[in-house]
Amino acid sequence: MLSQKTKYALKASLALARHYGQGPVLISQLAQQEGIPKKFLELILLELKNNAILGSKKGKGGGYFLNHAPGEVTFGQIIRIMEGPLAPLPCVSRSAYRRCEECRDESYCELRLVMKEVRDATAQVLDHTSLGDALERAMAAQIKGLDILDFDI
Repeated sequence: MLSQKTKYALKASLALARHYGQGPVLISQLAQQEGIPKKFLELILLELKNNAILGSKKGKGGGYFLNHAPGEVTFGQIIRIMEGPLAPLPCVSRSAYRRCEECRDESYCELRLVMKEVRDATAQVLDHTSLGDALERAMAAQIKGLDILDFDI
């Protein structure tokens, strides 16, 4: 399950993706628009900036902005920054591998084999879904919702 911090990081990143190319967005505006506590949002945005997902501009007309086009930033990147590895067990992690102490042989460990599939499937979805993809899906869902006619009288 994603932490609230990661959920807010994704929401803020998506909001900045909607504003991509329109200049920086103030933290206060972003906090209000997305319903995220301002102090918490400041820490999240700083972490994303330190990992080159976001950029910032100080002073008048300043704020935060997406450093890359929305189609170039994936959910997987943001989740790894906020949560760490996607793997449910350290023995299947690509970036933080650690052998399980109780495991006799990883090559036929039932638990490891299943959790590796979970990691691979999760990474497949998150690493191939960009902020731009998510915005397009939401727009398509909104348009589809508008196509439903209601003839109740």
